[in-house]
Amino acid sequence: MSDNPVGMRDGLAVSARELLARAAAAELRAYKGLMVAVEDFFLPEEARLDEHSRAGLAALLRSLVETVEGEIREHAVRLLTGHGESVLVGALIEPGTSVLTRLWNSGLLRDGDLMEELIARVRQEMLGAALPMSAPDDPERPSLINRFVQHPDRVVAASAMAVLIAESRRRTSPDTGQYQTELPAELHHRLVWWTAAALRERVEGANETLDQALCDAAQRSLSAYDEGDRLEAAAMRFAAAIDAQPRELAGMFVESLGDRRIVLFIALLGHALGVPYALARDLVLDPAGERLWLALRALEIGREGVAQIGYALSEADPRRDLEKFADTLDTIAAILPVEARAALAPLKLDPDYRAALIALQRGGAK
Repeated sequence: MSDNPVGMRDGLAVSARELLARAAAAELRAYKGLMVAVEDFFLPEEARLDEHSRAGLAALLRSLVETVEGEIREHAVRLLTGHGESVLVGALIEPGTSVLTRLWNSGLLRDGDLMEELIARVRQEMLGAALPMSAPDDPERPSLINRFVQHPDRVVAASAMAVLIAESRRRTSPDTGQYQTELPAELHHRLVWWTAAALRERVEGANETLDQALCDAAQRSLSAYDEGDRLEAAAMRFAAAIDAQPRELAGMFVESLGDRRIVLFIALLGHALGVPYALARDLVLDPAGERLWLALRALEIGREGVAQIGYALSEADPRRDLEKFADTLDTIAAILPVEARAALAPLKLDPDYRAALIALQRGGAK
């Protein structure tokens, strides 16, 4: 018997050492797979993404990465072509391991800040799409945002139009070439450089010329990006422009939900509370809802307004318990606005300070 048995695969000899290495790798993969399954099994139900959310998150992630990849690749190819680097151009456009797959396998996409933003965005869009349509008392009356487009104050009218434009851009398909990531600037910055690095890695014989072309293309993408164009930013500017007074808030909250404009609802809430959009979004997306009810009472929203908002959100989000909300409605309405404002005071602390407090709590006992 041979001391070095071999297997044949596609006509190529595979050494015993290689087979042993593959077997060891397979064992490690099986163990990692088991640990993932165990972790998933012990996740509380409220923390687990449902299939709809997972599909939406996967689609969003793919569209973002492919958008950035296409933008960087296109400009880098133009630069390399101008330098007569036909070999590098061919290598850069040659099909291979996708950038998304490489970033996925690298673990970079497990970035907590990125995933927090994308999961919140997916849930926000799902919630907005599922909100019950509310027929206006006057069928000929335009929606809330459309009424403000005609406002005599040019600042208000322009900010309302900016929201409509941003909504249209958000709905644009990535295939049109007009799609944008609409990420916060820091996250867009990370994704651009990750993508440039992944493109570079695909090219055998990469050199200084390719590196420079990819860097220039990435810088071009960053310089052209304006975080202020995001739908959420436009909605916050609109909320600041109209600066709704306390007596107006309840009606605007209910109407924005009736128009299925969840981003507008969140922006109105954030501006009224004096907190960033992301924090207001957290309050709205939390299925438990306690902080949102406190926020509404802090803004002196009465029982009827709280009931209408709670009902709309419960109808749109299957994670919410409508019966439980109905049972606690009287308790919510009985909370004094001054008490609610005191309870929510920590939300207005410096965001970095709040993050540090939370990080310390996650670290365990003193």
